[in-house]
Amino acid sequence: MNLQPTLQNDLVTLRPLAAADLDSLYRVASDPLIWEQHPIERWRRDVFEAFFEESLASQGALVVIDNATNEIIGSSRFKPLAGPPVAIEIGWSFLARAFWGGTYNKAFKDLMMGYALTLVDHIIFYIDPDNIRSQKAVEKIGGEQVTAAMYPHLMRPSGADLVYRVGR
Repeated sequence: MNLQPTLQNDLVTLRPLAAADLDSLYRVASDPLIWEQHPIERWRRDVFEAFFEESLASQGALVVIDNATNEIIGSSRFKPLAGPPVAIEIGWSFLARAFWGGTYNKAFKDLMMGYALTLVDHIIFYIDPDNIRSQKAVEKIGGEQVTAAMYPHLMRPSGADLVYRVGR
């Protein structure tokens, strides 16, 4: 599976993250309110640079571009998960606050999910229990919370995160 496709709809374009995107993406990520329900202070430049390098190394990171302005407004990642049924994680997602409220999140997640569901059976979202905003956003796009009894192979070993699934 190509983990860095270029995908587009009327609202957004997703393309592979490139090293040259650091400053543009940090302009978005430097807003502390984006990360207020997240345990890591990614709004700090040093912390964000480590996150950015990890994103590049993942070879699954995409930037979200607003088609109206052609500016980077966020990013997300694909990560394959081992074990049957075939699944992929979508995560590490964030958007500039000006694009919160569902329309843009749904637009780029629909692109990612539509692409991935042609190749895998399940899309998984791991969400910190304290991150209510992300839980609600995933529920808006059709994610259902699952348990270890339902899908034991999709749980993280720590069991600390809530697990949401979208599938065919």
